[in-house]
Amino acid sequence: MSAPHTRTWWVFGSLSDYQRGWLRPDIIAGLTVWAVLVPEALAYATIAGVPPVVGLYAAVPSLILYAAAGSSRHLIVGPMSATAALSAAMIAPLASGNDGRFIALSAALAIVTGLVGLLAGFMRLGFIASFISEPVLKGFIVGLALTIIIGQVPKLLGVEKGEGNFFVQAWTVVKELGEVDGPTVIIGLLSLAMVLGVKRWLPLVPGSLLVVLLGITAVALFGLDDRGIDIVGHIDSGLPSMGLPSGVGAEDYLDLVGPAVGVLLIGFAEGLGAAKTYAAKAGYTIDANRELAGLGAANLGSGLCSGMVVNGSLSKTAVNGGAGAKSQVSGLVVAALTLLTLLFLTGLFEKLPEATLSAVVIAAVIELVDFSSLAALYRVWTKRLGSIYGHAARADFAAAIAAMFGVLLFDTLPGLIIGIAVSMLLLLYRVSKPHVAALAKDGTRWVDAGGHPDLRTLDGIVVVRVESGLFFANADHVRDQITGLVTAGTTMVVLDAETSPFIDVSAAQMLAQLRDSLARRNVSFRVARDIGQFRDVLSGADRGALKVDVYPTVSQALAGGGGTSA
Repeated sequence: MSAPHTRTWWVFGSLSDYQRGWLRPDIIAGLTVWAVLVPEALAYATIAGVPPVVGLYAAVPSLILYAAAGSSRHLIVGPMSATAALSAAMIAPLASGNDGRFIALSAALAIVTGLVGLLAGFMRLGFIASFISEPVLKGFIVGLALTIIIGQVPKLLGVEKGEGNFFVQAWTVVKELGEVDGPTVIIGLLSLAMVLGVKRWLPLVPGSLLVVLLGITAVALFGLDDRGIDIVGHIDSGLPSMGLPSGVGAEDYLDLVGPAVGVLLIGFAEGLGAAKTYAAKAGYTIDANRELAGLGAANLGSGLCSGMVVNGSLSKTAVNGGAGAKSQVSGLVVAALTLLTLLFLTGLFEKLPEATLSAVVIAAVIELVDFSSLAALYRVWTKRLGSIYGHAARADFAAAIAAMFGVLLFDTLPGLIIGIAVSMLLLLYRVSKPHVAALAKDGTRWVDAGGHPDLRTLDGIVVVRVESGLFFANADHVRDQITGLVTAGTTMVVLDAETSPFIDVSAAQMLAQLRDSLARRNVSFRVARDIGQFRDVLSGADRGALKVDVYPTVSQALAGGGGTSA
């Protein structure tokens, strides 16, 4: 193993080139992120169905351990809405209504997620994130954000919360509108408006912390809790208990392996996207395998400290980068300040109105309701594209909508499964229907005739290019597409194989069958510019049944000279 590769696995490797001049911006960024993280960690814990302080328990070890194992200089790891909602959905059936067991299983899920992440990182499985397409992930996140928001609306209005999917809960809210609590609505809507307003017009001000402090002050000054306003209530101060959660048996850990994989997959995809975004801006690279290990270490530490599942946060990473962070020292500063909060400041948050906390949650996730990206996919779908490009655009939009409605109709876990299944189907669809382009000559180059309507194809000759490798899953499609380009006046078909880096035996047999079927129509079939493994398979094929004429260039194939039989 080379030295540079070994270096990527150093503990605190992202700090190995630390510069003294980075300390001041890192400390300022840490203070800024802490002001956002504390109220949001309390809020995300409520999404996960655990006491608010659990969010702070999770933040401290996850920030430290990610800094030790991860590869990003900017990523902030902690409780997040998507994985918190997944955690709640997965734990609820196992907890059977027992609050103590629910809390213990939430910590156990973080532990199992951490172990799975560490194992996946050391097995170098970072490429797995590529199997969830961006449209599916976008649809899933939109559905999840809408589900979180509708779950917080009852607290914002002071009404009873319904049970069921998004639409059932939304209908329950509509039916309860006549029972809303006026003071709660005022506090909730004012809090929401203020958080959103500060975020838009004063982006450098920690709006969430400001609104939380104002809500606490209002309760303390006017005794709003004595007037029926629900507040967070007692928050344990001090350090959490450490070690394995009590009351969780070996069979429980085994039951949590499947849910942990789902949590890890979504958390990894979201965190990796944030990490790559800021790495590109700062000019360094991200190691996907170290990101898996870093996320695993963060979750393991969180679970062992009575925390909950965590992942990389796009919003807090944006705050971190915007405040001038240069390295993970900013994350360590956030961890230290959060620890001080646990030791000395938890009593401050006990008077926090539930409506204000709900407003913070809604404001944090509302930016994830990205209908504009779905609309962009729809616009691509409605454009007049070629058949294959059009099919791909329709598949992207359909996959995003399927993932979104999977969450809205069937809840978080089934929605996740639907999203992953659609990702796999989309992948299979794409590889089974590659674009087969008819080519025209532009000077010395052969280009897609569909994109150059001003160029004429050669009379009686069809030159085609398959923009994919050839194998069993797409062989029939390629054959049908090429056959469809052959007309009554065609005398020759040339396959330009330069864009097909590989071929399997099934596809080689297809080419031989295509050669024979074209020969019966008095059309010759030739292959030009075979490369790499494509050439190796054809040259190693049965020199009788699979023999195909191969030429070094398209021009030589058209001239009929200099060819070889593969």
